[in-house]
Amino acid sequence: MSVLDDISKAGMAEFQEKLRLQHETTMHKELEKLLTTAKGAEQEISKKDFEGFKNLFHRFLQVKGPSVKWDKIHKPPEDLIHPYDKIKAQALPDSVAASLNKLVVVKLNGGLGTSMGCKGPKSVISVRNENTFLDLTVHQIEHLNKTFNVDVPLVLMNSFNTDEDTKKILQKYTHHRVHIHTFNQSRYPRINKESLLPVAKDLGMHGDHADAWYPPGHGDIYASFYNSGLLDQLIAAGKEYIFVSNIDNLGATVDLFILNHLMTQPKDKRCEFIMEVTDKTRADVKGGTLIQYDDKLRLLEIAQVPKAHVDEFKSVTKFKIFNTNNLWISLAAIKRLHEQNTMDMEIIVNPKTLDGGLNVIQLETAVGAAIKAFDNALGVNVPRSRFLPVKTSSDLLLVMSNLYSLDAGSLTMSKKREFPSTPHVKLGSSFTKVHDFLMRFESIPDMLELDHLTVSGDVTFGKNVSLKGTVIIIANHGDRIDIPAGAVLENKIVSGNLRILDH
Repeated sequence: MSVLDDISKAGMAEFQEKLRLQHETTMHKELEKLLTTAKGAEQEISKKDFEGFKNLFHRFLQVKGPSVKWDKIHKPPEDLIHPYDKIKAQALPDSVAASLNKLVVVKLNGGLGTSMGCKGPKSVISVRNENTFLDLTVHQIEHLNKTFNVDVPLVLMNSFNTDEDTKKILQKYTHHRVHIHTFNQSRYPRINKESLLPVAKDLGMHGDHADAWYPPGHGDIYASFYNSGLLDQLIAAGKEYIFVSNIDNLGATVDLFILNHLMTQPKDKRCEFIMEVTDKTRADVKGGTLIQYDDKLRLLEIAQVPKAHVDEFKSVTKFKIFNTNNLWISLAAIKRLHEQNTMDMEIIVNPKTLDGGLNVIQLETAVGAAIKAFDNALGVNVPRSRFLPVKTSSDLLLVMSNLYSLDAGSLTMSKKREFPSTPHVKLGSSFTKVHDFLMRFESIPDMLELDHLTVSGDVTFGKNVSLKGTVIIIANHGDRIDIPAGAVLENKIVSGNLRILDH
């Protein structure tokens, strides 16, 4: 390498540094301008939000290449991934109530129901016997509080998209034995992909300004929880751990065995973070996995994987577990790490195109990515039953069916099902919206003996239909298939046109 090459490299590095500083300075000026468009409480909240955003933007500008070196990735040591069966084998002590009194349940409640064709927060979609996600959560915690005579509070992390509607709905739980608190995720400005400047012209949220802002992923929980004052309030009330999960994961209930395991770790090895993982199937190949990296447990997401290694990452043989996003985290540790500014979660750059065609990026973080910052972090390999997310109408069909029974807000697989795995269900676009989905079923079919269901096109189901084995129903364009009441379909392919009219 010549001296000229050295000089040109140094010159390029200097130029890039100047460019970064320029982008950062301009961004800061734009944010200051935005702050002048608000007053009082709104301005104070936005100031705190913008501090977090500036930190994220600074780190985004510093990023050079992939955040992991593939050859440094190792399988986690066995002593850091504890099998759930072993944890469950330990008898619960009489002091389980004392442990529950140190627990807070936090549900991530920032998402809207738009992907399922619903308005408002996703948590208010009815999923079982007219109960919403939120109803089931409240019933579960109330049942715990009554059974053990304890006070486990529920905390909802809302976003600016869900906060107002959620607060109205919470009034109906006033007489339930659950103390409910809320706090809001931060509100960050979307960034113009070309100029790297905020799209927003003021702090307004309505009309043309609605899509200028976004909630920055669930990794924001640490900063927004701290900024809300609720973290300090709960610590002062003697709470020690939070159990965090997505509100649409119906398998994420308080597990007394994991709680006891957490509370009984040796004093010198006090665990600050447990991530529940479960065995990967071919349906989960994109899910984040736990790895050992620089002698720490770390969450590896597909977005961090160099392109040459994506197939390896998706391999079920090499990476056998994935993150359920059920997390048990020490409140004191969150406070310490936030105040020391040492969370250092990887940045997820999420590109979007706004309605007008403008290309923007939003900078996000994931709550599980902070695991590497916590002391004595562990993974617990849990049964698949603790991961029951409802993201689509196909998932909704499963949880509404007789595959599950409902008890005190918790869904459990029916004992009448002979094998523990859930059927693979794939409903076509005619079923995407919850309203359309409900119109197509006179009653939810019996699915106890179902392995696989694919439905495509204009298909409806009559009352008391039974589906067994592998069932594929395909109505081609312009055709319609009505499955008659009382029909039993076992290992059948139905296609073409089928209408049976009552007379």
